Amino acid sequence: MQDTIPIPGRTPELELAIRASVEAGNSILEIYGRGFGAVSTKSDGSPVTEADLKSNEIIRGFLSGTPHVILSEEDADDGRRLHEETVWVVDPLDGTADFVDGTGEFTVMIALVKDKKPVLGVINWPAEGTVFAAQHGGGAFRHSGGRWRRITVTGVSELAECRAVGSRHHLSEREREFIKRLGIKRFASIGSSLKAAKVSCGEAEAYITTTDRMKEWDTAASCCIVNEAGGRMTDMLGNHISYNNRDVGHKAGILMTNGLVHDRIVEEFRRLG
Repeated sequence: MQDTIPIPGRTPELELAIRASVEAGNSILEIYGRGFGAVSTKSDGSPVTEADLKSNEIIRGFLSGTPHVILSEEDADDGRRLHEETVWVVDPLDGTADFVDGTGEFTVMIALVKDKKPVLGVINWPAEGTVFAAQHGGGAFRHSGGRWRRITVTGVSELAECRAVGSRHHLSEREREFIKRLGIKRFASIGSSLKAAKVSCGEAEAYITTTDRMKEWDTAASCCIVNEAGGRMTDMLGNHISYNNRDVGHKAGILMTNGLVHDRIVEEFRRLG
C-alpha cells in the first residue's frame, strides 16, 4: 500500500491492523470471485461463509503476535479479555449478507480497545480497494487511488438538509418512520460498516439504527473513525458506548452523526418513549 501523505504518527498497531485487513480482504475477494460457497447459519441465525472463516484465520495470524487478546465475531469468547486493559475487536467480514447477495458492500473491521474505548480503527472495503483508518488523537483517513487523504464530517446543522443512511437488510418500519419524523428526506440503504464510512467522509450526516442485534465488533472500528473525523457516536438515547464488556450487545441501538445534529436526533427519539 503506497503511503503518499501517510497517516501522521502511525503506530505499529495501526500498521499491523491495516496490513491484516488488506490481506484478509484479498482472501475474501478471491472467494467472492469464484462464488461464496456454502452458507451456514450460526446459533443467532446469522449467516457465515468460507470467507468469514478464512478472513478470521488471516487476521488472527497477524494479531496473535501481539500481547493483546482478540475478541472476534467468529471465535468462541473464553472471557479472558475481561481481565485485560487492551483488546483487539474484530469483525472478519462485516456484511456477510451483502457478500452473499453480490452487492460488494462488505468490509473487514479491526479495532484496538483500551480502557473500554476504541483507540484505533480500520475498515477495509475490499471490492473498492479502499481503507479507512484512524487512531486516537490522530485524525481519520481514507486510502484510495494510492494515496492517504484526511476525512472529516460535514458542517450541516439542519435536519432537513441531512442525508441519512441505514441498513439494506435490516431496516425496520420503526426506523423508516422515525427518519421521516425527523424531516430527513434524503435516505440511502447501504451495507455493512460503509454507513459509518459515509458519515466519516462527509457523504452523509447520520446513521440511525434502533436494533438491539448489533455487537461490539460491528461498531468498534467505526466508533474510532467517526470520532476522529469529527463526528459522534452514542446509543439512540445519547448514552456513551463502552467496549470489552461481558455482554457485547448494544441494547439501545446506535447513532452516528456529524455531531451537529446529534442531540436533536436523540431528543426526538426520547420523545417516542
